[in-house]
Amino acid sequence: MSQFERVLTKSWAKPGNRSFAGYKANGGYDALPMALKMQPSEIIDTVKASNLRGRGGAGFPTGMKWSFVPKDSPKPKYLCINADESEPGTFKDRLIIEQEPHSLMEGIAIASYALGVHTCYIYIRGEYLEQAEILEKAIAECYEAGIFGKSVLGSGWALDVYVHRGAGAYICGEETALLNSLEGKKGWPRLKPPFPAVVGLFGSPTVVNNVETINTVPTIIKMGAEKYAALGTPKSGGTRLVCVSGHVNKPGVYEIPMTLTFDELIHGKEWCGGIPGGRKVKAVIPGGSSAPVLHHTELDVAAEYEALKAKDNMAGSGAVVVMDDSTCMVRALWRISKFYAEESCGQCTPCREGTPWMERILRKIEEGQGEHKDLALLKSVVNAIAPYPPIGLGTTICALGDAAALPVHSFVDKFREEFEQHINEHRCPFPHPFGILADEGVRS
Repeated sequence: MSQFERVLTKSWAKPGNRSFAGYKANGGYDALPMALKMQPSEIIDTVKASNLRGRGGAGFPTGMKWSFVPKDSPKPKYLCINADESEPGTFKDRLIIEQEPHSLMEGIAIASYALGVHTCYIYIRGEYLEQAEILEKAIAECYEAGIFGKSVLGSGWALDVYVHRGAGAYICGEETALLNSLEGKKGWPRLKPPFPAVVGLFGSPTVVNNVETINTVPTIIKMGAEKYAALGTPKSGGTRLVCVSGHVNKPGVYEIPMTLTFDELIHGKEWCGGIPGGRKVKAVIPGGSSAPVLHHTELDVAAEYEALKAKDNMAGSGAVVVMDDSTCMVRALWRISKFYAEESCGQCTPCREGTPWMERILRKIEEGQGEHKDLALLKSVVNAIAPYPPIGLGTTICALGDAAALPVHSFVDKFREEFEQHINEHRCPFPHPFGILADEGVRS
């Protein structure tokens, strides 16, 4: 793996890289003039050929998503950058903004030109105050340099870019809830179809892309689609960023090849460097807390879309959470379920009623008050929200129901003996407090 070439993060941490001048000195803004010499359709075809897949969670092919925007629409078109990043364990987009905001700006300019967009919004979660300020500064530098404004690099193409801070609701990371929030409405997801590419922001064609997705576009233009695609697998081009947290010696954001397995990522010296204290891995959440958990016997799988899909799992948001053998899986699942119960928008019944129900059952088991019938009840409730497998066919309006259900399915299926031990012994076998104290322990 020593021959792996970083293409997204190679300039990170270089002095001054956050500024316009620093980014340009490191080779930035070379791709934009190249793109402006191309026809918009050529750029879309290039992104298609690169096999770039959306890095926000769904993994949908980016070029194909762009091609759904009607070319002859009389309405204005919009580009929305999803910088909400609210799922537990996710922080890679935050690092992109902190390390190289102008790469995102260059990607916005190229994508807007390709899509026929004159207005772009960057929707960022409310808690990312410092990152919002970084973006505002980068945007101001771009206006000053002629990257944004009435004529992008003198091309005659007008582009305005705005930062919009959300209020910190997880559901606003869902693309249609994000659009509602941008319009000043309650952040509730919309029924699809129609899809945003046709009826999106203010009823106009809109593309919603994740920060990492758009950040990758300048690299594709500079490298060429064929070379970029060759870095990945046949259906997943390039490299990707993962953010690793939990029980590893070196947590952080890593750019990885698509063929890297979770076992290599966790134990490799050039990556996370193993588990503290020489402990063993017990489980890994491969793509954010909404992804089904992997048992430690399942870690010889590449951290990419198709390989995980073959195991009824998903690459998701790239948030890898590692749990060693000291982890109580009941407590971990209870905490995840508590998050989704609190973040459900309440629009549809299975999610509004089911997520608190799951959380209450899990807390009961964790506190040593569970009964064997609770596991059957838990599975009944979770099946009413989203059966598993497959992924993405739940009974709710948006994917939050799936996100809440999939961890419960997988934790109970793969670690059932631990749930039964809690019930049989009327206690949690791991050394941590119960009840209110347990809740306080989680918050501390």
